[in-house]
Amino acid sequence: MIQQLINDEKFTNIQKAQAGLTRLFLNAENTSSFYRVLKNDKSLGVLVPNKIWMSLVEDLEALSSPNYRNRISKARRDKKTYPFSYVKKQLGL
Repeated sequence: MIQQLINDEKFTNIQKAQAGLTRLFLNAENTSSFYRVLKNDKSLGVLVPNKIWMSLVEDLEALSSPNYRNRISKARRDKKTYPFSYVKKQLGL
């Protein structure tokens, strides 16, 4: 499922974050979201559940690979298409 990360953003103030840090992390994990922590309407930082953080790190590591980026670029230039049945079979679905 593809979704925009910004749609998963929630907001909390610093006092609520300090008083219920564990609760915020659990809520964020259960809703696949993250919290922007504010103080006087200014952003201090972001509370990101470990599952989302690990996914982001994995994506950043992949994108830091020149070989990976070159393969993406080549695939985007390639106009060859594959039927759904072929892709499904290749993925074992």
